[in-house]
Amino acid sequence: MIAKLAADRRRAALAALDGWTEAASRDAIEKSFRFADFSAAFAFMTRVALLAEKLDHHPEWFNVYNRVDILLSTHDAGGLSERDIDLARRIDALTPAPPKAGG
Repeated sequence: MIAKLAADRRRAALAALDGWTEAASRDAIEKSFRFADFSAAFAFMTRVALLAEKLDHHPEWFNVYNRVDILLSTHDAGGLSERDIDLARRIDALTPAPPKAGG
């Protein structure tokens, strides 16, 4: 069985993640992503879906136009686990860098 993260590991993991926060409603982390348009948001979701399928660990998400909200929690663990932290890092690696100022 997959174990929930202990409080000290949870704090360290969240501090190392960019923009991920603890969900207010449950034992999970969440992040909102914004893109130029719907096509860019959908392309991102497709990349995440392929990654999630490969890892057999699937996000809960919500999409409206250019926004994708992702919530990660491990159902088998009953809350946040190392699998969620790993998936969050990998999702961030799929996110295109914002355009540089002036160019």
